[in-house]
Amino acid sequence: MKGKNFINGQWVASGSGEIFESRNPADRDDVIGTFPLSNAQDVDGAVQAAEKAFPAWRAMSRIKRGEVFDNFVQLIKKDHEELSRLMARECGKAINESRADVTEGIHMAQYVFGITRTPAGDVIASEIAEKDAYMRRHPKGVVAAITPWNFPFAIPLWLLGPSLVEGNTVVFKPSEDTPLMGEKVAEYLERAGIPPGVLNLVQGDGEGAGRPLAAHSDVDVVAFTGSFEVGSEIRKICAEAPHKMAVCEMGGKNAVIVFEDADVSIALNAALLSAYKTTGQRCVSSGKLIVHETLYPKFCEEFVKLSRRVNIGDPLDEKTFMGPLINAAGRKKMEYYNDLARKEGGRILLEGGTLKGRGCDKGWFVSPFVYQMDYNPQSRVLREEVFAPNVAIVPFRTIEDAIRIYNDTDYGLALAVITEDYRKARRVREECEYGLGYVNLPSIGAEVHLPFGGVKKSGTGMPSAATLIDAVTHRTAWTVNNAKEIKMAQGLKATLD
Repeated sequence: MKGKNFINGQWVASGSGEIFESRNPADRDDVIGTFPLSNAQDVDGAVQAAEKAFPAWRAMSRIKRGEVFDNFVQLIKKDHEELSRLMARECGKAINESRADVTEGIHMAQYVFGITRTPAGDVIASEIAEKDAYMRRHPKGVVAAITPWNFPFAIPLWLLGPSLVEGNTVVFKPSEDTPLMGEKVAEYLERAGIPPGVLNLVQGDGEGAGRPLAAHSDVDVVAFTGSFEVGSEIRKICAEAPHKMAVCEMGGKNAVIVFEDADVSIALNAALLSAYKTTGQRCVSSGKLIVHETLYPKFCEEFVKLSRRVNIGDPLDEKTFMGPLINAAGRKKMEYYNDLARKEGGRILLEGGTLKGRGCDKGWFVSPFVYQMDYNPQSRVLREEVFAPNVAIVPFRTIEDAIRIYNDTDYGLALAVITEDYRKARRVREECEYGLGYVNLPSIGAEVHLPFGGVKKSGTGMPSAATLIDAVTHRTAWTVNNAKEIKMAQGLKATLD
């Protein structure tokens, strides 16, 4: 297929006519389609369309804006399986996970539709009895939504939903690894009744389209999910424009902490899901399993047994647990960190890495790499994000050790704690640095009505509906005097003496 940009309600090619390919990461011979390789000129046209559409969209009833998302949900439900299979083919996620991704996008759209009939502000008491005081939210203007490949349906809805329903207009640039899923999001919103210019889609890579979009003088908010390196560049760009806000979610070095009183079956299952779902390519995936020394030998043995049983293969096969990595760069990065683990003293329990044969030769397939590693504050492999099934199992003795090992990274996104002792769980909750915490669960499994984001290198904002609304709107104070005279707060004199 030949994809296009969506600008001002029209499906158009890039101005230059240049294109790029999207290929199946499980079978590089399978070309999904070609898409516009957009540049700054295309971005400018999309931003101008969004800016022009903003006044009318902002003036529309919030409830009417929300009805677009109700229409969207009905359309997606009819095509749920088709979209799920397309996603599995384009990004390599196992079909079960792809279905869950589409479902999460539906939940996001349902959430923003639902909030349109809830308060959009507050009535607040004034110091002066004759005054009525209100807090109201106003949309900021044009939002740039730049999204990753690993949740190519859900994450765009995390960003587009709150932005649009609150009255902003959007220019959306999906990952160049999943352009067709990005096009589908725009296509279904068009069918749901989004007016021309309110949502614009620009395809392309980071340098050609992403950077000009983030830097455009008429963009008011940049909402980004992706790597720390790219997010840092976006933050610098936005810092040079006084009116512009950057909301960035930028990865993690997450962990599952297993205490001595843990239910081991829960611990093993939570660790398996945390480490291997989406082939370790979630920002909340756990590459560290921090295990109490009394459970350590048995846990390592059982985790390796389970890791050997992971079914790796065609994402469209219902039995597949782990599909391929997204591209050559992802596999090269995993191989680098596998070597680094060896150099830093990791004791290899399961040699993983590039897979050959068994139908894997045409894709970016890898198998789990598991190793024991004693805590070392100088270790890079324990502190840096790998974004692949590279798993360190680290022993600890005391709760203080566990908290220190978890916190010793520049990231602070997700953690899971496995324990039957609520006091231990509470201490982890209070002393660890994270944005999403789970007890007796994996470190994955976010729900759309909860905050999503972290601290330190993991981000500057919470890019989900529950909290993104505060980034794409600004709060205004509105105070009305009902008296026949002026009375000032704080006892300030209101007349000339």
